[in-house]
Amino acid sequence: MDARTPPTSAPIWRSRTLQIGFWVGMSLIHAVSNSLTVNMDIRRLGLPIAPWEPVVWEFSSNLVLLALVPAVVAFTRRFPLHWDTWRRQLPWHLVASVVFSVTHVLAMVALRKLAYATQGDSYGFGAWPRELAYEYLKDVRTYASMVVIVETYRLFLRRLQGEARLLDPPEDGEPVEPVDRPERFLVRKLGREFLIAAADIEWVQAAGNYVNLRVRGHDYPLRSTVAGLEARLDPGRFARIHRSYIVNLDLLAAIEPQDTGDARVHLKDGTVLPCSRRYRDALRSRLAAAA
Repeated sequence: MDARTPPTSAPIWRSRTLQIGFWVGMSLIHAVSNSLTVNMDIRRLGLPIAPWEPVVWEFSSNLVLLALVPAVVAFTRRFPLHWDTWRRQLPWHLVASVVFSVTHVLAMVALRKLAYATQGDSYGFGAWPRELAYEYLKDVRTYASMVVIVETYRLFLRRLQGEARLLDPPEDGEPVEPVDRPERFLVRKLGREFLIAAADIEWVQAAGNYVNLRVRGHDYPLRSTVAGLEARLDPGRFARIHRSYIVNLDLLAAIEPQDTGDARVHLKDGTVLPCSRRYRDALRSRLAAAA
């Protein structure tokens, strides 16, 4: 078992196979449909272009775009576009769209040259400054569409699985519980709201601008950093074990040392989490003191 990938009971809409299938299917549909329509236009206009050429054009373009999807997903995780952050993140995405387009064009042209060479022919891209500008006008729309799809999908998952947030302080009077160390979190899921106790959190994992609170087999994203949440959780119950993980000490079963100096933390339900050497000794000392 990989200690860096804790087991989760992911529903079908979170399946990696479904996500990959969506992008592959979209790319295949675009490549086939565009190849057919371009060939129909060529035949109608009587242009001296072989039927295989539009197929090479469309499949080379869509193949490169498909290969760029993981990079777009990773970039949007680092620079997510939300209502409260889009103005700050938009310049980064404009720069990314240029890199996206240049990469797409260079790889696409290379594939086309290779395909044409197998047919004893040569591929000419045209005047590079003009063609790059033309391709960018198309690629920036493709990049924006990818970002919208990725962010919409993430929003759908957050709404479907539930999204946690800290309780708001009362408008009048003192809060019932300390604001700096909350005992409960409010979870909104499918239009309903309910409370989860901080003591019920099994572990916490960083996820971009969010942290996922693991509670009874479900992940609830909370808009926070790991360090920010660590400062608000009870230090007598929770411990930082990795730059991306916090664990509930009541659920810890064993610590497994690794040859690298790191360790693996085994929880009572069988979950295995990574523990870096930076936090390993402090974790052992806390467990020994508690024992």
